[in-house]
Amino acid sequence: MNRWKQDWKSILKTVGTYSFYLAVMIEIMLVILDKSEFLYPFEGWTFRITFLLCFIKFLCAECTAVYTLRDNVVIAAFLILGTISYQVTGGNDLLRIILFLASCKGEDMIRCLKMVFWITLIGCTGIILLSISGIYGAATLTQDFGRGGAETRYVLGMGHPNALQCMVWMTSSLGMYLYHTKWKWFHYLAVWILNLLFFFLTDSKTSMAIITAAVVLFLIADHLHAKWGKRLFSAANIAAVVGSIILSIFVAKDAMCLWDYFWGGPLTTRVKVYLLLNKVLTGRIHSLIETRNHEGIMDTWSLFSNPHNTYYFDMGWVRLFYWYGIIPGIMVVVCLLLLLIYFYKKDKMSEMILFSTYSVYTIVEAHIVSVYIGRNYLLFIAGMYLWEIWSKTRKQDEQNGK
Repeated sequence: MNRWKQDWKSILKTVGTYSFYLAVMIEIMLVILDKSEFLYPFEGWTFRITFLLCFIKFLCAECTAVYTLRDNVVIAAFLILGTISYQVTGGNDLLRIILFLASCKGEDMIRCLKMVFWITLIGCTGIILLSISGIYGAATLTQDFGRGGAETRYVLGMGHPNALQCMVWMTSSLGMYLYHTKWKWFHYLAVWILNLLFFFLTDSKTSMAIITAAVVLFLIADHLHAKWGKRLFSAANIAAVVGSIILSIFVAKDAMCLWDYFWGGPLTTRVKVYLLLNKVLTGRIHSLIETRNHEGIMDTWSLFSNPHNTYYFDMGWVRLFYWYGIIPGIMVVVCLLLLLIYFYKKDKMSEMILFSTYSVYTIVEAHIVSVYIGRNYLLFIAGMYLWEIWSKTRKQDEQNGK
């Protein structure tokens, strides 16, 4: 009987793991299709399939006692939150993300991320090669990019130069995170030069600036050995994350001061600050006020958003609160802070770098705030460490006799 139970448990574990990896593979393929010029008409149904696969993984984990009662209570609470969001907005993004994070327990997420890296790299390379060869996808795009006239930039099958440079830097950053422990300085230089070559094609300054910062930060982290140096380094990265969120919130709160100014209002100190900031952010603040209802400003936020909050703009942190609501946005920030505190205590500097650079990038680009789980590599890292943090709190409660 015990042998039969062990065999059944092994089968369920295998089924769960394969279901999880299949869900991730499909999510990554959806990202690649989205980045290409191909219009995939069954995206909504495909998201339901990945949700079902994660649910199968969850059920298999339940049957093999992966989750404790305490785990299930927390998962149920978050699923209720996701269900409320679904009922209010009609979007199932939060439900999918919550079930994905729940399904991460018991899986080797570094191994999973390596699979994500190679599928993404091969997929993006395929898009570029198809474009260059003239088989599928435009190689260039000519339009006014907001610099006073029409320009021609390379897109290499990805529709927009910023999208191309974004995928180059995101894939590069994931590769650095996964493999940097074996790297020498010339490996970092090679990554930076690769991004620079694409920058000459796209002229996408934001992505180039962020990958430069990421390369420098990884190099610094590799040579930090003193405890105080690691803590100072981590504190600076936490400040970058918190600062990016606070800045975005203030932009959403005060963006209308530019609207008032453009319609004849006084040139106050606050207006001067936001005019400068709008210039630095290449018109991102102006994009919040240019629609009829000024979509994205704080007045358009609500506790759980609403079905009409579907407007696309670039400011990622603002989009988080606008698309999903204030309560889900706060929950995301709380989980983010829990992870950062844990990384600080454990000297997880590589994770710190990824979280800080992605957070700063999300001020101006909403790449990781989207319907695609496969875009946001931080979700995979969160799925690994949130369970680790939660298990440590359980052990502490047991030691305290709770």
